[in-house]
Amino acid sequence: MAAEDPKDLVRRGYDALSLRYDEAYQSDTKYQSWIASLNALLEDGSRVLDLGCGSGVPVVRDLVTAGHHVTGIDISEVQIRRAQELVPEADFITADATTVDFPDGSFDAVVSLYALIHVPLDEQPPLLRKIASWLRPGGWFLCSTGQHEWTGTDENWLDSGVAMWWSHADADTNRGWLTRSGLTVEQEEFVPEGNGGHALFWARRPL
Repeated sequence: MAAEDPKDLVRRGYDALSLRYDEAYQSDTKYQSWIASLNALLEDGSRVLDLGCGSGVPVVRDLVTAGHHVTGIDISEVQIRRAQELVPEADFITADATTVDFPDGSFDAVVSLYALIHVPLDEQPPLLRKIASWLRPGGWFLCSTGQHEWTGTDENWLDSGVAMWWSHADADTNRGWLTRSGLTVEQEEFVPEGNGGHALFWARRPL
């Protein structure tokens, strides 16, 4: 029997646990300072893409409230349905982030928080190259990645009986991928979580 596509695990996991995920990770509080920092870098009415937007809260909601034009993409139909209800002012697309495309310079910023870590490792560098091209010169990319290398499945994610799959490169590898995609890493920090954590990068397409 063929091995299951890990993207199907990710899709089904978020379909099943959309609400529980928002409650468990308290993203409203966790992301607040990051969104505020991004807002401070953007001009009014900027065009922003959120890759792996989840339920649209808080990233899309807060960016729309700040007056920006936001497009959200997520692989989970349930997440997108909730996002459309919670943030009707934004545009949402149900899609695998690696399969979408936009014209060069379409966005002033791209955000991808806790989403790249669900993309197979060999598909992450090509996706980063596409993201770099979607940014206008001077545009910002805010993303979280793995801090340490690990690929695997949790068969009981959030104590739910539902499986979830991740694929992390380490922070050094991610930094190299960002740089080789044509972006300049402006800032990097470690974001602790449980016994581990993630790397948070602020990168920019050169002017």
